[in-house]
Amino acid sequence: MSKGIEFRVYGKYALFTDPLTKLGGEKLTYSVPTYQALKGIVESIYWKPTLIMVVDELKVMKPIRMESKGIRPIDYGGGNTLANYTYLKDVCYEVRAHFEFNMHRPELAHDRNEGKHYSILKRSLQAGGRRDIFLGARECQAYVEPCEFGKEEGFYDSYPEIPLGNMVHGINYPDETGRNEMEVRLWSPVMQQGIIKFIRPEECTRVRKISDMKPKLFGDQNLQLADDLLAELGAGERP
Repeated sequence: MSKGIEFRVYGKYALFTDPLTKLGGEKLTYSVPTYQALKGIVESIYWKPTLIMVVDELKVMKPIRMESKGIRPIDYGGGNTLANYTYLKDVCYEVRAHFEFNMHRPELAHDRNEGKHYSILKRSLQAGGRRDIFLGARECQAYVEPCEFGKEEGFYDSYPEIPLGNMVHGINYPDETGRNEMEVRLWSPVMQQGIIKFIRPEECTRVRKISDMKPKLFGDQNLQLADDLLAELGAGERP
């Protein structure tokens, strides 16, 4: 895969929240990461609006274990609320992903240089990512490192098939779909021998509109703002 990477992500805790459990102010994690959570990790390694990150496969390396904690969420009303959050404990995953050019951003066509972005992506992975890595929730700090996908033995390698039920697949944003809507996608994954093969976002048949939304444009206006800022700082124009 010329535009792909394979990496390991691991941490002490993870929280891939099932939205059905948030109604009462508490949170319960899914048993495995969602497509959107893994896409966020790849984008924390390296991302530009020119690119769309696509997650291909996930391998669960350690047994699925959960731990509940009493959490005091931020209460801006001055209350002293206690909530129960259920996390995944001691997690490790192998991920295979790749990037594609975002054809819904014609204003960035000049930046479609596959070799450049692939080289930066590989260097960013070697450095542990460009931004903080976390597993579903900000308090679940994680780390990434390159690996060879599927080479090491995982806990579920001998399990032929484990249905995981109905889950959120991810969110459609207008800059990736061309539609001025934000949508949520659902699917029913099956883990086979510890591996989940993700369907592509456009292959999800259960899609629901959340709200209207317009994409942010990156074009001459943004470049002019950058020139104006540089001029104010006395640095001249962009080279």
